[in-house]
Parts: sequence; structure tokens; C-alpha cells
Amino acid sequence: MKVAVTSASGKLGASIIQHLIEEIGKENVIGIARTPGRAQYLGVEIRKGDYNSREDFDLALQGVDKLLLVSGMDEPQKRIQQHRNVIEAAKANGVQKMVYTSIVGAEENNAFSPIVQTNRQTEQDIIESGLDYVIGRNGIYIEPDLEYLDTYKKEGEIRNCAGEGKCAYTSRQELGYAYTKMLVEEKHNGHTYNLVGEAITQAQLTDFINQVYDTKLKFNSVSVEDYLTERKAELGDFIGTVIAGIYQGIKNGANDLSSDFEKATGRLHRRALEMIIEFKSKI
Repeated sequence: MKVAVTSASGKLGASIIQHLIEEIGKENVIGIARTPGRAQYLGVEIRKGDYNSREDFDLALQGVDKLLLVSGMDEPQKRIQQHRNVIEAAKANGVQKMVYTSIVGAEENNAFSPIVQTNRQTEQDIIESGLDYVIGRNGIYIEPDLEYLDTYKKEGEIRNCAGEGKCAYTSRQELGYAYTKMLVEEKHNGHTYNLVGEAITQAQLTDFINQVYDTKLKFNSVSVEDYLTERKAELGDFIGTVIAGIYQGIKNGANDLSSDFEKATGRLHRRALEMIIEFKSKI
């Protein structure tokens, strides 16, 4: 059985590959990357695959039995066709099963919704492809907050527009474990899983970071309008709008949802505090 993972040079793709190696051995794992050289360190066969190129994937998917499609990072209107390039190549090459990394989130009414909508379209395209499939809907990663810690310390606060909304965070480590199980175990076929942990507020997240890193951060809740203006000024219109939309979704309850992680993996999702401790231990 040959299992391929796209976006192998990205952090999520790499985590999935590392978990797969432990489960089925590196000789059965293929990484696909737009820039293969950036993924060679993983120690598995790496093939070239750019989501814009159907031809790349016609070659990359030869001899592949199961495929993990990591959602693309391009603008929403480009993603649907990019993902279709991979789905069509998978069908043409006789791939039997496709697992897709989708996302949770509000499908309308905030700036993140267009990205959620494109993910839902790809989910539908995969379901209609005739392949065996499993859909994972990823929660918000906890790592970016921890990677941003120096800025938080400089500013003395975690500042966003989530208010009292709860967010069921996950991590790339937890997702790597879940997607490995979803790929190799046939009992998951035909299912869609919310891959999230416990739902916590931004104030709780701040407290946990303070506990683990011995910081004295405060949570400062600002209006959606003010936060959108700040993020666009710092990150540009596209990324700034996406980030503000994510926190607006948290405020409105889009990320406070029940977890299917145990169904997907056979174990409970790690709690937020545990994930923060684990992240710090690996730096």
C-alpha cells in the first residue's frame, strides 16, 4: 500500500508524513511538494506536485493507493480548480481513497467564510468523485499563538476581537495522528469528522500561556472593526481580512463545536494546556 501526502513541505503535511512513517514504514509513504527540495529531509520519496498543474499530479500519483490532500493556501476563487486538478488525476491514476484536510468555520457572514465555502465545495467534489473518502475539518491551530509569543510579550497582551467566544483548538501534532488513522483504517470511509479539542476562551488561552511560559499577559478584546483595520494595516488586505474573520467567527460561536477526534483516532484530543506544554518542550 502506497500512501501519498500533498504539501509535504508544509508543517501539517510534514506532521502527517512523520506519523505515517511510524505507522506503515517510510518505504510506503510518498511526499508530494511544489518544491521537492524543501521536503527531502523527511526521508521518504518526494515527487513534484503543483496544485495548478494537472500534469504534475498525473505523474505524482502513479502507483498511489491512498492520497491525503492538504487544502491549498491560494486565494479562495483559485482553490476549487486547484483541488479538482488533484481529484481528477487521482481518479485517472486509480487511487482508491482520498482524505481531505478541510476546516471548521462559519460558511457565511464573516470575512473567513469564502475560505470555508471553497473547502465545502472541495468536500463535495471528493464525495462525488466515486473514490472512498474521509473528510477532516480542522480546528484552529494553537501553534501560531505560541509562535507569536515574543510579540505578545512585547505588547503585554493578546489582542483580538473574539470576545467571550470559545475556540476548540487543535495542533499539527494531533492532526498528524488523526489523519494517519483516517488514511490507514477503512472504518472511517464515508465519514466527516470535526478534528478539534476542548473549546476555550481567549482569556483561558492567555491564562494557560502565562502558566507554561511564566508570562503576565492580559487578554484585550477589541471590536471587530478595529481589529480588521489593525490586521489589514499589518498583514495586507487578504491575510489581514482572513485573520480578522477567524476571530470574528470565534466571537460568534463558529469554533465552539463538538469534537469527533475520538471517533477518528480511538483516543481523546489533548487538552489545550497539554498542547502548549508539548509545544514548549519541542523548541
